[in-house]
Amino acid sequence: MSLYKRNDIWWMDVRINERRRRLSTGTKNKKLAESCYAKTVLEIQTGKWFPDESKKRKFEELRDRYMREHSQVYKAPKSHLRDGAAFKHLSQLFGELTLAEITPSRISEYKSIRRTEGAKPATLARELEVLRHSLNLAVREWEWLDRNPFERVKIDKVNNKIERWLTSDEEVRLLQASLPWLRDIVIFALNTGMRQDEILSLKWSEIDLVRQTALLLMTKNKEKRTVPLNQTMTELLRGKSKIRSISGYVFTSQAENKIDARNLLRAFYAARTKAKLEDVRFHDLRHTFATRLVQSGVDLYVVKELLGHKTITMTMRYAHHDPESLRHGVEVLDNYGHKKDTPTPKTESHNFVQPLPHKDLEAVVHA
Repeated sequence: MSLYKRNDIWWMDVRINERRRRLSTGTKNKKLAESCYAKTVLEIQTGKWFPDESKKRKFEELRDRYMREHSQVYKAPKSHLRDGAAFKHLSQLFGELTLAEITPSRISEYKSIRRTEGAKPATLARELEVLRHSLNLAVREWEWLDRNPFERVKIDKVNNKIERWLTSDEEVRLLQASLPWLRDIVIFALNTGMRQDEILSLKWSEIDLVRQTALLLMTKNKEKRTVPLNQTMTELLRGKSKIRSISGYVFTSQAENKIDARNLLRAFYAARTKAKLEDVRFHDLRHTFATRLVQSGVDLYVVKELLGHKTITMTMRYAHHDPESLRHGVEVLDNYGHKKDTPTPKTESHNFVQPLPHKDLEAVVHA
């Protein structure tokens, strides 16, 4: 760090977080400049120094720029709406603050307020993640901040592992309780693993019945994805293709327009209530698709590509099994250990329990 003169004004040459900065003291007086320099050095060393931009820029500017330049551009419409809802809550505490005033203690205060209001852990974690990400952009790209206050704030991890999928019996009950148009969508979801909006946005121009594929142009990751269609789906689509709507959508409302997501969920909730499956969500159809593939021995990397995941870690959330699908793993042990015709060793001083014949042992295990 050092002081130097430029155009009769004293400037400071300092290094903050491995980044070199040149800051004006705003004075021609050397002694005053030295005092300003000493104060700046102390603030930097104690972590209390903020660049001028952080004192000028307000939370509202951060929110608006993030929503406009990042959320709207890089995220799916549904995620963009979630970000807007998160910022609505965040604005209640941070709305009038400058970025320099968004401190670890204020973030901690926000966590306490939201917990008192009854916000679920997953909801709170999502809100904090949006704030952290926007502040990261303010540091790395926009240069509004020198450091992110989240460096000293912990976001609690949420256990959101999904454990719900449909059995064959539950699938039958759900289909029987569904309206005809909803039944087609449920069957399509169970056989393709496509997300809700991917299904509702699907158009006939993206379907190739000869190659048996669907080209997804609107995905969560904003990347095109080709989904293979099995025979069940090919037959379903061939039947629907005989009468196509003017709008071009594969699944349409009575007005032959794209089905509104709220109307879809309203019909789905009614069907699941009638089928007595209150804990099933629409997303569990995608979960069922993945689970059935894994339980049938399909390679996880194949499942990853079919689901459109970016990383195998995301797919691993679906890589669970029911007990019956795991049974073959322990049955290989039947070839090891004692045999029913192996004589039991005699003992003189210890009363060991005689091993049961294999059939009797199996009966006890299953009892």
